[in-house]
Amino acid sequence: MDVHFTARKFKAHYTLKEHAVNALSSLDKYYDGIVRGDVVLSYERTTNSLKTAEINLHIQGVILTAKEKSEDFDKSIELAVEKIERQLTKYKTKQKKNKKTLRRVKETVPESGDEE
Repeated sequence: MDVHFTARKFKAHYTLKEHAVNALSSLDKYYDGIVRGDVVLSYERTTNSLKTAEINLHIQGVILTAKEKSEDFDKSIELAVEKIERQLTKYKTKQKKNKKTLRRVKETVPESGDEE
């Protein structure tokens, strides 16, 4: 998975980037069709600010988005990753259901060679 990292209004430390990349790479175990992940970090005020982490996952024509706020960037990233995990499992179950219905329809429709 390709990970793009953006820090708005500040320069992110290497350990923060590494934490975000590791958190996103753990999402591969939920769904292996992830094309790209975008992590956007920002904050509201310079003192007593809420740190915001936004994660966008690009999956073969679909974009899943999670945005979380907390008092720490690491905590915000973890909360956003948990949201994305739930969205991925829901997306995956929808994909499985769609494949089953397509098989049923395909099995019930007679092929053109069978009719004579």
